[in-house]
Amino acid sequence: MPAESPLWTPSPERVAATRLAAFLEQVRRTRGLDFGGDYEALWRWSTTDIEAFWAEVVAFCGVLGEGLDGRVLADADRMPGARWFPDARLNFAENLLRDRDPDAEAVVFSSEGGPVRRWTFARLKQEVAGLAAGMAAAGVQPGDRVAAFMPNLPETVAIMLAAASLGATFTSCSPDFGVQGVLDRFGQVEPVLLFCADGYHYNGKRFDGLGKLAQVVAGLPSLRRVVLVPCAGSDGDRSAIRDLVDYIDFTEETDALSFTRLPFDHPLFIMYSSGTTGAPKCIVHGAGGTLLKHLEEHQLHCDVKPGDRVFYYTTCGWMMWNWLVSALACGATLVLYDGSPFAPDGRVLWDYAQAERVTLFGTSAKYIDALNKAGIHPAETHDLSSVRVITSTGSPLVPEGFDFVYAHIKADVQLASISGGTDIIGCFVLGDPTGPVWRGEIQRRALGMAVQVYDDDGHPVVGQPGELVCERPFPSMPVSFWNDPDGARYRRAYFEAFPGVWTHGDWVELTPRGGMLIYGRSDATLNPGGVRIGTAEIYRQVEQLDEVVEAIVVGQRWQGDVRVVLFVRLREGLTLDEALITRIKRRIREGCTPRHVPAKVLQVTDIPRTRSGKITELAVRAVVEGRPVKNREALANPEALAQFADRPELQG
Repeated sequence: MPAESPLWTPSPERVAATRLAAFLEQVRRTRGLDFGGDYEALWRWSTTDIEAFWAEVVAFCGVLGEGLDGRVLADADRMPGARWFPDARLNFAENLLRDRDPDAEAVVFSSEGGPVRRWTFARLKQEVAGLAAGMAAAGVQPGDRVAAFMPNLPETVAIMLAAASLGATFTSCSPDFGVQGVLDRFGQVEPVLLFCADGYHYNGKRFDGLGKLAQVVAGLPSLRRVVLVPCAGSDGDRSAIRDLVDYIDFTEETDALSFTRLPFDHPLFIMYSSGTTGAPKCIVHGAGGTLLKHLEEHQLHCDVKPGDRVFYYTTCGWMMWNWLVSALACGATLVLYDGSPFAPDGRVLWDYAQAERVTLFGTSAKYIDALNKAGIHPAETHDLSSVRVITSTGSPLVPEGFDFVYAHIKADVQLASISGGTDIIGCFVLGDPTGPVWRGEIQRRALGMAVQVYDDDGHPVVGQPGELVCERPFPSMPVSFWNDPDGARYRRAYFEAFPGVWTHGDWVELTPRGGMLIYGRSDATLNPGGVRIGTAEIYRQVEQLDEVVEAIVVGQRWQGDVRVVLFVRLREGLTLDEALITRIKRRIREGCTPRHVPAKVLQVTDIPRTRSGKITELAVRAVVEGRPVKNREALANPEALAQFADRPELQG
C-alpha cells in the first residue's frame, strides 16, 4: 500500500516557477477561472470544456500556424471521427525550429567511446535545409513516406525535420532490427526514400549495417533513393550496394529553409505496434495532434523550459524518441545517447547527465531496477544538482523503485512515472510538477484526457482495478491505421469493448488521491479461478529477492481453468532449488494474495522482449500453450522463446 506521507513535495517557490503555474495564471486572465492550485479541479475543467482547454494550450505554447484561433473541434460527439482545428494549417518542423538563439545548443550527442558532438540551432537548421533541398530534388512530395533505419543520431533528428518541413511522413526503425522486422514495417507503408546508417555500436561491439541493406532495399520496390549515413566507420563489403545508394552528401548546398503548412491532421509519423501477435499495426499520427500533445506534456507536466537540457534513453524504434525530439519546440536542448546504458559500466548515463547538466532525465523502470540490483548509487558519486525531473516508463515502476530513486539517485526531484503508448504518441497518466509524489503511484491523469477506470460493465470505479479508458476525444488520437480505408481495424483496436470510448488495454487502478497504479496489459492479466490479477503485482514481489534478476509470468490453460506459471532469471551461477521456490511463493503470498501464488516456478536464462525493451508475456504464453508466435522479428531476442517450449514441468 502507498505510504501515508509523500516521498517528495515541491516547495512553494518551485511551484510558483513552473510552467503549469504560468498556464493557470493565463487561464485565470483569459477565462476568469481560478483553480487555486487545485489540480483535480483543473483536470475536470480540461476534460469537460475540452475545446477551451486545448485552445489555451495553443495560445500558451505559441503554436505557429494559420487558423488556430478558429474552430477547435468539429464532430465532437464522434469517437472516433472528431476533427481538431479543422480550419488550421501548420508545419511541425517550423514549430520545432522557430526563432532561437542561433548559437545556443540544439543537440548534444554521445555514443559508446565516441566524442561528444554539438550542434547549435544554426547548425541544425543548416543541416535540415540541405536535407530538405536534397529530398525536394529527389521528388519528395507531401504525403510521401521517408524512412530511417538509423541509430539515435543528430542526423536522424535532421532527417525527420527535413521530411516534416516538406510535409512528408516520417517513419523509423532502430538498426538492431532484423531484415524481416524492417520489411514488416516499412514494406507496408512503401517509402520513397530510405536513410540507413553503415553500422552502430552497442555494448562494446561494432555492428555492420551494410549486410542488411541490400536485402532491405530489395524488399522495398517503392524506393526512389537510398542514402547511406556514415556512422560506425564500417569496413564491410559495399560492392553489393554500390549501385543502390547515395551518401549523406546528397544534400543540397543551401541555407534557405521553408516550411509547407498543411492541415492540422496531415500525417506526420507512422508508428508501429510491437507486432508480437501478428504483423505490426501501422499507426498514422497527425502533425498538429502530435505537436499539441507533446507541448502540453513537456511544458505542463514535465516543466520543460527554454534552455533546459532534455535526455531520454531511447532508440529510434520507440515512441519516446519522437517524444524526446519534440522538446525542441520548448526551446530545450536535446541530449542524445546511442549505445548500451551499461557499457563500460552502469554509471555511463549519469556521467553524461552530470557533464551535460541534464534537467530532465528519462529512462525505463527496468533500468532503475537494474541499478538497484547492481548496487549503483548515483547520489553518492555524481553531481545531479541540475536534474529537476526523472521520468520512467516502459513498464510499471514498482514502489521499491520509487524508494531507490529518492534514496540513491536524488532526494529533491520530481519522479514522474508516465504511461501511455505508441497508439497515442503520448501519455494518459504522468507527472504534476506542482504536486506531491506518492510511493508507487503515477501522479496524475493527463490534462485534457478524460481518463477513467471502468469495471466489466463499463462503470467508472475508484480504488479497484479495471480497464483504462478515455471518454472524450483528444488531439493525438491516430489519424488512421495505414491501409485501413474504412477504419474497421482502427475501431476494432480501441472501440470494440465500449463503443464511443477509447479502451487502451491497460489494467489499472485510480486511487482516491487521483493517482494511478498500473498492473500490466489487460490482455496479459491472469485469471485463475475467474479472478483477474495484474502481472505487475507479482513482479513487484519477486524482483525484490536478491537472487532474481527479472521474471515473466503467464497464465496457462489447465484442467478447465487457468494456472499461474512464473519464470525467473537468476543471478549468474545460481540454480533454482526447492528452498528458493518456497521463498518466492511465500513472498508472493505475503505481499499479494494466495491467488497470486504460481502453480509452477521455473528457471530460464533469458526472457524475450520487444525491441523497445518490454518483456512480452503474450509471446511466452503462446509458446507455453503450443501456439506459434506470429512475428518473431518483432523481438529483440527471439531465441529466448526456445526455453519456454516443450517444458515437461508444464505437462503435469
